Amino acid sequence: MGKLDLYTDKHLNQLRHLEDGLADKAVCSLLLEKELLSGINSWQEIPDSLPDIFPPAVKNYFEFFLKDHPHKEAPFIREAQFFFEKYSSMILSLLGFYSLPYTYAFGDGAEVLVRSRKIVENPGERLAETALFVLECYRPGAFESDKRVLMVLAKVRLIHAMSRHFIKKHAVDWDQSWGQPINQEDLLSTNLTFSLLISRGIQKSNHSISSKEREMLLAYWGLVGHYLGVDTKFWPASNKEAFELEKIIRKRHLKKSIAGKVLLHSLLNFYRKNLFRPELSPFLENILQYYLGEEISRILELNASQKLPEFFLKNLNKFSPFSQSAGNSTFHSIYKEFLTNTQKALGVEVGINLPMPRK
Repeated sequence: MGKLDLYTDKHLNQLRHLEDGLADKAVCSLLLEKELLSGINSWQEIPDSLPDIFPPAVKNYFEFFLKDHPHKEAPFIREAQFFFEKYSSMILSLLGFYSLPYTYAFGDGAEVLVRSRKIVENPGERLAETALFVLECYRPGAFESDKRVLMVLAKVRLIHAMSRHFIKKHAVDWDQSWGQPINQEDLLSTNLTFSLLISRGIQKSNHSISSKEREMLLAYWGLVGHYLGVDTKFWPASNKEAFELEKIIRKRHLKKSIAGKVLLHSLLNFYRKNLFRPELSPFLENILQYYLGEEISRILELNASQKLPEFFLKNLNKFSPFSQSAGNSTFHSIYKEFLTNTQKALGVEVGINLPMPRK
């Protein structure tokens, strides 16, 4: 069976009720021994020898990350990292103008996002964490000589599992018709925002991107997805497969929702009040509408009334929400500037850490 044969309502309906057993079991154990969370947060890398005090489910979880990945030494790994250095400022801008608001138009998935207090009350911090996650994924040597990315992915996967746990336990208004929170279909859709949508966004910004580069990004985010617990049997290997997968998910889940409106309103307010360059403020909804397209813009009820200025597309790489300059040419200078600018803008040091539940 080819992957295109998997992209049916029948299969995707099944994925809406599938979660991530490995991470979910680990979280159940960790929440019984909360003192382990702060120790895990202190790790820069996953140690080769795991602590003896770890419960079996937690050991099993981290041992998964210590195994060789399915694409060891594949050329696309370094190619993707070089690609990021070339387009880093543009990619970070597209996260805020395209990838993140795109997710708000998918009503059922938005129900998970809106239940995160941080996303609604501190959208800038949430956006910064997403950008930091992307930076860490593209760190030179990631998946080869540099193992720090595995620690980041392990934390993000546990954060997803913790979100599932707390929604199931505390969200009394959760509607089972939405599927399980952060289910396999939603994980696939989210991974597409970092690969397929970034490719589209670069092209929409009047920059050329080859078919080979598009498929290289898909392969790279397929590897990331492997560590995030995505069922990679469904992950597209070709541009056609990615197009068809996004198309059917869009057809299945695009819909207006109060959750989507709340999330978009919060993001727009953040841009207007905090980081967005004043000269672009009148065009903010036009910018989002340009990237999101007519259908999603209608779902999100974007109120675009002015034409997008030409200088914006020509200078997108200068308009990152965190003032990322276009001059940096190495990952380490990009990374350092990002951390400096986010701390200056948000007043906090951005990191990716497991939340510490209240006692």
